[in-house]
Amino acid sequence: MAEDISQILKNWPFNDQDLNVRFIEGNDGRQKIQMRLDLGLLQMEIDGRPDGKRPRNSESYLDYFENRAQQTLKNPERSPFKLSASDCFKLQQEAVQYYHRYLALMKLQDFNRVLRDTQRNLKVFDFVEKYSDNDEVVWQFQQHRPYVIMMNVRAQALALLQGEQFETALEIISEGIHLIEQFNEKWSEHTAPDHPELEFLQYWHTEIASQKPMTEKERLNLELQEAVDKENYERAAELRDKLASLEKALKL
Repeated sequence: MAEDISQILKNWPFNDQDLNVRFIEGNDGRQKIQMRLDLGLLQMEIDGRPDGKRPRNSESYLDYFENRAQQTLKNPERSPFKLSASDCFKLQQEAVQYYHRYLALMKLQDFNRVLRDTQRNLKVFDFVEKYSDNDEVVWQFQQHRPYVIMMNVRAQALALLQGEQFETALEIISEGIHLIEQFNEKWSEHTAPDHPELEFLQYWHTEIASQKPMTEKERLNLELQEAVDKENYERAAELRDKLASLEKALKL
């Protein structure tokens, strides 16, 4: 088996102006993700743990520790479950793998899997906060929450925009803005209120709102206002009737 990957790297030059990722078919016949780096490449599974391993015969360390925590809850005689520093390190290293994968998946526009992996890492942050007694360790995870929220929101909104569901996409972005604002309030002693992720979502919301097509109701209201401004009351009455009919139909 050839171990030198020089030819692969030569055929896929590194571009420092872009994220270099692609889907490939592995020797096992399954689809995988490759990410080109300046010194080589990363190869990841598209499902399960990115490196394909099953620590402690579980899908991931998160899955393993969650099961241990559940077993402790079912047996009150056991000592309460706590994460050690070593446990948290394992979860942190594992979360980095999922970060690399959802970054690649975003570039490849596989939004459903981006959503899956970002939700998974947010779950890790919650789990560490619940079961670690070390505030410094908890913050090492929590400091990344605004970024992961932003990526999660981007995946949801971009999928919706592909289907021209502008209103729902705007609602998702607004919810993401609210979540980051809540984070700022909760962790105010650690962080400044102005996150680039928050600024991005606010800007993106404004951009989408300005570009989305008007609904039929919005168009009729605009025409009504123009008719009133021009004192064209006959046209205004006609438009009011259309609006009333539309609102009645929407309630059915």
